[in-house]
Amino acid sequence: MPSGIGYLPPVSPLDRVASWLEEARAKGVLEPDAMALATCVGATPSVRVVLCRGIDATGVRFFTSYESRKASELDANPHAAAVFHWALLGRQARIEGTVGRLTAAESDAYFASRPRGSQLGASVSPQSRVIASLDELRQKQAALDAELAGRPVPRPATWGGYRITATRVELWTSGADRLHDRLVYERRGEGWSESRLAP
Repeated sequence: MPSGIGYLPPVSPLDRVASWLEEARAKGVLEPDAMALATCVGATPSVRVVLCRGIDATGVRFFTSYESRKASELDANPHAAAVFHWALLGRQARIEGTVGRLTAAESDAYFASRPRGSQLGASVSPQSRVIASLDELRQKQAALDAELAGRPVPRPATWGGYRITATRVELWTSGADRLHDRLVYERRGEGWSESRLAP
């Protein structure tokens, strides 16, 4: 089989991103779901690493506080870019698109799947805001846990998911002598156009 990205069925390049992610997970890549998420308001970009929590033929999902900096930036400009880099596999996937909130039911389902400690942490943390100390949040977390007395932690209304609906996807595979294989896909109605880029 020739080196590089190889054949991609004409369905969605996101199918290949999902398969690459599964391969990275199977090969023990540390934090295979980690993706850098870039937002921009005006001329000032902002980037941070978040965890991808689902890929389908439409785009990728992630979850956060609706009161976080990234959320306020997405409210102002609902466009974002994300990149996965799996160095062990010599692969990178870039995704650009529009961003919207997931439904309450989708956010409820994911929140319920999280470890209890993470649920409690999300409930007490005023994400991205100045705090006096981390100990104060730990005390609030313990107090909420005691208050709930083992009952399920309800999802805060200020916490939930987003989907980046992809309009452009680039798949990059490392090549010898820096002749990397780059395929770019741009959404065209219900389908995708494909082009190869110089490395």
